[in-house]
Amino acid sequence: MDETKLTLSKYRKSMSLYEKLQHAKSEEDVKDAYIKALGLKGYSKNLIDIQTKEIWFEAKDGSKNSSYAMFTQLMHYVQEALNKGEKIPPFLCVIDTQKAAIMKSEDVIPFLAKKTIKWGKSASSYTQEALEAISAHIGTHFVSFRIETHEVEFISTIKSAIKNGDIIRTQITPDNLKQVFDKWVKMVGQEIKGVVVEDYALLFFADIMHDGTAATHDGLSAELMFKNTAPVFCLRGKNYELGNREGYRQFWAIYHRPPKAEYRNYLLERRDSLIPLDERSFKGAYYTPLEVVDKAYDKLTETLGKNWQKEYVVWDMCCGVGNLEVKHSNPRNIYMSTLDQADVDVMKATKTCVAAQRFQYDYLNDDITDDGRIDYSLTNKVPESLRKAIADGKKILVLINPPYAEVGTGADSGNKAGVSKTKFAATAMTDYGKASNELFTQFVARIAREMPTATLAMFSKLKYVNAPNFEKFRAVWNALYIGGFIVHSKSFDGLAGNFPIGFLVWKTNQNSKNQIEFSEVTTEVLDKYVCPIGEKTFFNLPNSIFLNVWLNRPKRNNQPMVPLKNAITTATSKPRVDSWSNNAIAYMYCGKNDLQHSGQQTVLFSSPYGQGDGFYLNPDNLWQGAIIFTVRRIIKPTWINDRDQFLQPTKELTEEFKTDCLVWMLFNGSNLTAGANDLEWNGKKWSIVNHFIPYTEEEVGAPDRFESDFMVQYMEDKEFSSEAIAVFDAGRILWQAYFAHTDVRTVRDELKLDRPDVGWYQIRKALQARNASGDFPPISFKSFETVYKALTEKLQPMVYKLGFLKI
Repeated sequence: MDETKLTLSKYRKSMSLYEKLQHAKSEEDVKDAYIKALGLKGYSKNLIDIQTKEIWFEAKDGSKNSSYAMFTQLMHYVQEALNKGEKIPPFLCVIDTQKAAIMKSEDVIPFLAKKTIKWGKSASSYTQEALEAISAHIGTHFVSFRIETHEVEFISTIKSAIKNGDIIRTQITPDNLKQVFDKWVKMVGQEIKGVVVEDYALLFFADIMHDGTAATHDGLSAELMFKNTAPVFCLRGKNYELGNREGYRQFWAIYHRPPKAEYRNYLLERRDSLIPLDERSFKGAYYTPLEVVDKAYDKLTETLGKNWQKEYVVWDMCCGVGNLEVKHSNPRNIYMSTLDQADVDVMKATKTCVAAQRFQYDYLNDDITDDGRIDYSLTNKVPESLRKAIADGKKILVLINPPYAEVGTGADSGNKAGVSKTKFAATAMTDYGKASNELFTQFVARIAREMPTATLAMFSKLKYVNAPNFEKFRAVWNALYIGGFIVHSKSFDGLAGNFPIGFLVWKTNQNSKNQIEFSEVTTEVLDKYVCPIGEKTFFNLPNSIFLNVWLNRPKRNNQPMVPLKNAITTATSKPRVDSWSNNAIAYMYCGKNDLQHSGQQTVLFSSPYGQGDGFYLNPDNLWQGAIIFTVRRIIKPTWINDRDQFLQPTKELTEEFKTDCLVWMLFNGSNLTAGANDLEWNGKKWSIVNHFIPYTEEEVGAPDRFESDFMVQYMEDKEFSSEAIAVFDAGRILWQAYFAHTDVRTVRDELKLDRPDVGWYQIRKALQARNASGDFPPISFKSFETVYKALTEKLQPMVYKLGFLKI
């Protein structure tokens, strides 16, 4: 009991003010929550709900009273105090479970001193006339907060007011830009009539980069004006007004504007962080951190020589707001183009690379003829001097951080033609295979055609170096690797996942008849703090030696089988695979061939995996299947190795290695083979049989016959290592523990425990449910986990030793 109280107490302490308010059962709970959150000292609770020498509070349980109504009640007490000549605190505040508001007493005392208001009999019985009079006067004086979204700002404002004697608005800084923008969208953006979501960021910057009288920057894409004191936004020659101004008033009562001068340019440069994620993927709007830019310039100096900034003409056709070029010492050599005119406007407003030539240009669609040629006269956007540099064969460096979108993902999802059917991809990439589905390789392909001997320095994923889908790309693209690094994706704001971003420098030569072949690319490794931590080699190897083509995949027959999406859950969408194969005993989901996908895309089922991307296991190929399963799952993916490709073994495989892999697969958490009845799919009920039980009925105390004894028979003439036998022995104890008791009905129904031939997945889940219930003798998995770990540690180095992965 004491332990429960302690836990509840700890939980309440960790709750936010808003969470505590949602648990409030009375007005006293509301008061106490605010007192604690604000750290109020020397307070009292009287007719005025909370009183301190600095501030008076009117509190309500619930949220049905408006801030105006609560202030009217509070003003009644202020009026009474004035009439008696008593001291009034500097601040007045109203609070409830959803909202709060604060104002200075000095803004209302002169008005109350006139004694023109007709009050009711008590504070709570105010008259409509009093409400209207107070509301009309205080409307521009109080600062409102929604506690759910502005709790931190509210607490900070109250504490600051008590400490400093003034209401200090919150500064907009690089640290809170995204949060401020999200709140601006809710309070202001959604009230701007006729504006599309994609334009919110432009209007937001027009709003914050304005002091109420004048803008801080000229030439921004959007402009803020005032019409009869009401804000009006101008964008692309059209004016937009607010549907309701209350949110605008409340927002700018909380935040200070404009931001400090030292932050302004940087905030404008971070427009990328405010663009919706789908659009960012499509446009490549990911800000390259300046410390990463520094490393890129160091690498360019190392590979191209110390005078590269003088010797090379630089074109960045994905420049965004230009932070890849801000470190360049010779901007007159730079050409900067970008998809969005708004980015050009930001560069001009912030005076980024003033001497460079900056222009809007859609690199994958502009100046491309119907037969894939490049004709600058179609748009006349490309500066004449850049055209001449290209025509004259000058030393050109393409320095880019292009978009990473691919067909069917990000902005392209639901419109698979979107990425692949840019004009360039549709007319000029027939030889590039599936690489034409990627935006960044579309950039590379046009660069190869337009500037066949350019030097390319590119931030990108590493797919084009070693992924199977890019084999055709590597056969067509002719380039010599001269240096580079990889850096953790977490260095870039907004990129989900953990993977390497490469900055690789290539000398291209599409004019050469001799293909430049590279078998490996060695890079420096930088962590997410952009600190060097070692080297990493990526291998360019033929698809024919990849592990995913090692096993001859059995063909399907016409026997229908229930498609699964989990061990005992049937497919909920139209399946790609819903039939069986001759002599099949299981189906292995075996997706993409790299470490990144191996953890989620290596699973064993007792019926087809509805999504497909796998193969059937039968008695003949089971040994290979067990090895593939083990090799793909036993090495932990990291951000550095996740693009590594699995390869076919280069050394002879011992029988011990084969049987060790079999045992490792049988007792792995992704072995989802199971026995179950009454699985419903396509209007029928289906049963699945588990062929992967490594014990006899007698060994584990099963109450009835297993439908299949395949695995026992399969293993009968095989020898097993001591590590594998230890796993068998520990696993047997868990199977025996399962059969020693009968689970409750809810667990039996959930896990389909209506057959004796249950699988490893069902047994683990059932035992875990028993342990959680406390109604069964506890079962420890510790001994099993210890011996399974020993087998794992034995096999892990073998993956590299036998050639399944290269270091």
